Amino acid sequence: MATDAKRPKREDGSSDCSVDESLSNFLLWCDEVNLNLSNKVYLSKEGTAADYGMLAKEDIEEGHILFSIPRDAVLHPGTSKTKKVLEEGRSCLESPSGWVPLLLTLMYEYSSVESHWKPYLSLWPDFRKLDHPMFWSKEEREKLLKGTGVPEAVDTDLSNIQQEYNNTVLPFMRSHPELWDPEHHTLELYQSLVAFVMAYSFQEPNEGEDEDEDEDPNPPMMVPMADMLNHVSNHNANLEYTPECLKMVAVRPIGKGEEIFNTYGQMANWQLLHMYGFTEPFPTNTNDTADVHMTAVYKAAVQATQNEDEQCLLLDKWRMLCDMDVVGEKGVFVFGKNGSLTDTELYMTLKVICMSKEEFQEFQENEGWEEDEGDEEDSRAAQALSFEGIVTLAPEWKRLLHTAAGFTLSLYTEDVESDLTVMEEPKALAKLSHRERRALHVRLGQKSIIKKLQRLTQTSTA
Repeated sequence: MATDAKRPKREDGSSDCSVDESLSNFLLWCDEVNLNLSNKVYLSKEGTAADYGMLAKEDIEEGHILFSIPRDAVLHPGTSKTKKVLEEGRSCLESPSGWVPLLLTLMYEYSSVESHWKPYLSLWPDFRKLDHPMFWSKEEREKLLKGTGVPEAVDTDLSNIQQEYNNTVLPFMRSHPELWDPEHHTLELYQSLVAFVMAYSFQEPNEGEDEDEDEDPNPPMMVPMADMLNHVSNHNANLEYTPECLKMVAVRPIGKGEEIFNTYGQMANWQLLHMYGFTEPFPTNTNDTADVHMTAVYKAAVQATQNEDEQCLLLDKWRMLCDMDVVGEKGVFVFGKNGSLTDTELYMTLKVICMSKEEFQEFQENEGWEEDEGDEEDSRAAQALSFEGIVTLAPEWKRLLHTAAGFTLSLYTEDVESDLTVMEEPKALAKLSHRERRALHVRLGQKSIIKKLQRLTQTSTA
């Protein structure tokens, strides 16, 4: 979502809004809806990470409210003219994504010349600045992102979007021609709005969400002004929710001229690219992760078997792990910069695979571990599968991880050294397009983690 557009600033550091009519109209609209913007900040395209952004006009103390927006100025089905129709048709709009009501709302409000939200939505005149991989060609995704998991995620998205539009959205629009017209509210627009929601929407946490993980999440909503802030993992502001309003609050002191960043959560670069269309430069994303397919560990174990009996025993072990929902054909073991993030599942997998025939028979008879013993296993797993602990693992465990890491690295088109050469050579880096550079950040972030895993699990016989 980066742009080359720049706008001059006044001597006091604020933006000259006359240069950007859309921004000027939006700020006037903010006044009309009682959105309270602190006089210590301003919006700009210059000096920001991507497109619009918010910067500090002067030093800001921790806890300062950067802006607050009333609940009725937040855009969602309940605040739109489509409210009644969408409430009456709620049962027809259920879908796996849960986004259909908001997307129908956005299609109506985006295309209505009289929309109350027009000054806000006009900041995105055609969505061309959204550069999610879903807008790349399939060939480009495969060339630049092979092995990262992004092409597969995008293929799933595109299939789900088309199915949702054809089976749910289109019939509903046809039954309400006074609000929607399929000739204008097309699949192409719907896909663009999906990307818009992915990149800019917010979901209010459920009360007691940590206590009840099974509770359905709140539907997404569009929060004007909040979506102007860019993201970094080391953010300096956070959105807070109150019954009357939503407010962006500084979470640490912010210096004059500093950009104000929100956070979209603990997002790896592949997730940022997939959902938001950008990445953090390598190696600055502290939340970067890499996946090792569960089947890669099984494949490594098969490679280590000596005869048919060992292969049959291994298959029995794997089937039991599948029955226990520890592993799955499409599952992954996730590694962060400090080690495994799915340590319980990986620890159990390695332990079961490396059991002797007698140990496994006893394990089967007990139908796994007792609950108390399982808690102890969780504690051991976290310690053993940190990068500090991995070097002390049993040689058999290390060999499985080492081989699985090798399988993972082989999925990428380029090797680590080739990508690092480009990253470290300014002239080569400068020749890359925005997409090529972002893909490079994703690949290097993942491969550096897997390469570290491979290095730490190196044994004399690996």
